[in-house]
Amino acid sequence: MFDAVLDPAVRRAPLPPCEQMIALFDQLFAHSENTRLVGGAEEPLYLPADARCDYHRVIFREDYFSSALHEVAHWCIAGAARRRLADYGYWYEADGRSGEQQRAFEAVECKPQALEWMFSRAAGIRFRVSIDNLNGEACDPFGFQLGVWQQVRRFCRDGLPPRAALFRDALATAFGDGEGLRAADFQLSELR
Repeated sequence: MFDAVLDPAVRRAPLPPCEQMIALFDQLFAHSENTRLVGGAEEPLYLPADARCDYHRVIFREDYFSSALHEVAHWCIAGAARRRLADYGYWYEADGRSGEQQRAFEAVECKPQALEWMFSRAAGIRFRVSIDNLNGEACDPFGFQLGVWQQVRRFCRDGLPPRAALFRDALATAFGDGEGLRAADFQLSELR
């Protein structure tokens, strides 16, 4: 489906995977959304265009493929107003969260992690749910894992946001074979 759309240099190119994904994302969204994917950061961040940079930046950690997928997932969910704000205007409480703070984190992270799982599957890599609270109050991760799985099933039933669908399909073309993208292919047991 996307073979005609993807530049041959992006499709199955001998680039390192993160560079290939950057080229893919930029080909899809640099012009249409004025947004580019940028790696190499110490911490992930989203920055809207400003006086210093005339395009929006989805910035991921170092050269971690999974970090890039996660940050793109946040971008795919963020509406136009949120995409005008640094880090989409969300708060982020670092590792060491209380139980209440962790529940708030999980409520915000359910959709992006569901998309990240779908992107990971399309790209042919393993996905791991991220509780992202190693030094915080202990909690049972099952509720969050269940929420991510249920959200994947809703996305499969109701459809993905348009940018997410485009990116997922392009990932499947560039990195995978496009198989395993139905609700039945996502098992809760994979998250445990």
